[in-house]
Amino acid sequence: MPFLRKLLPKLSLASTLGLALLLASCASESGGLQSQKIDLIKGRGKLICGVEGKLPGFSFLGSDGAYSGLDVDICKAVAASLLGDPSKVEYRDLNSSERFAALASGEVDLLSRNTTETLTRDAAGGNGLSFAPTTFYDGQGVMVGAGSGVKSLKDLAGKPICVESGTTTELNLADRMRELKAPYTPLKFQTGDQTYAAYLQGRCLAVTSDRSQLAAKRTNFPDPAAHLLLGEVLSKEPLTPATTNADPVWSDAVRWSVYALMQAEELGITKANVAAKLALAKANPNQADLRRFLGVEGDFGKTLGLPADFVVKEIAAVGNYGEIFDRNVGPGSKLKLDRGLNRQWSQGGLIYSPPFR
Repeated sequence: MPFLRKLLPKLSLASTLGLALLLASCASESGGLQSQKIDLIKGRGKLICGVEGKLPGFSFLGSDGAYSGLDVDICKAVAASLLGDPSKVEYRDLNSSERFAALASGEVDLLSRNTTETLTRDAAGGNGLSFAPTTFYDGQGVMVGAGSGVKSLKDLAGKPICVESGTTTELNLADRMRELKAPYTPLKFQTGDQTYAAYLQGRCLAVTSDRSQLAAKRTNFPDPAAHLLLGEVLSKEPLTPATTNADPVWSDAVRWSVYALMQAEELGITKANVAAKLALAKANPNQADLRRFLGVEGDFGKTLGLPADFVVKEIAAVGNYGEIFDRNVGPGSKLKLDRGLNRQWSQGGLIYSPPFR
């Protein structure tokens, strides 16, 4: 490519490497998709997924040695889409300080770990991430002891507040207290375990994080009823899986695998009936949208570097988005969180898939 030979001397080393990765991952001369990451995952036979690992409802390693949670099910769905088997996942527990370096270095293929999508994390001049659809719309909250007398954030003026460093939580807290002109003492910790241990030891009067995380962590406290969440919501926290932006084919495969979970719920396709829906699609050539969505006709899978039946494989493995939500954090779980903003768009929520066209 003569134009590339002329251009490369003018680029920095980082830009050159980025351009080379982009070209390598997009298309071959024959027009077929190529992705170094997809080839790597297929070659090793498993997806390596970065998770939190200690957060009930989202990613939690149980006493039986098995991982469970909403974030874990996203990992399983992507593995089923690409490899046809939700069990072909290796989980890596990552704290907030480790997660982006692990993704950038290739230690993990996918980050599915209560991570907020932000401009600086997405931007090429920041962390250079490529975000999938948001899988849990949340907001930052504050938890205090039921007998603390604290009713609002203003009551924490001059008090110590526990917070995990390297998170959006840390900055949001500082911004909000600044707006309230309420000085406070932030007690910062590197991991969630350290943060909540300090709170339970009474080293701080309050602890702040995503409201879902506070509710999840509270389930493992000695006396969950002795702790309450303040009514104030400090921020928007769209918790979103992420890949790096170096391999757009892989990022697209992850993105549309997540969208498929949302679209399946909208269409009423569940883990229990996906086989019947597939049979219907095969038997009825007039079911055009259903046939394309389930891979009976068309080339959705091919355009993503995935098998034609990737949607069927992932729904059979983990169910649709609503099923994932309900069993992990909704009415079928210990957390029993209301879906709120995580309802389908047709029910007043923000869960919305672009058209599969």
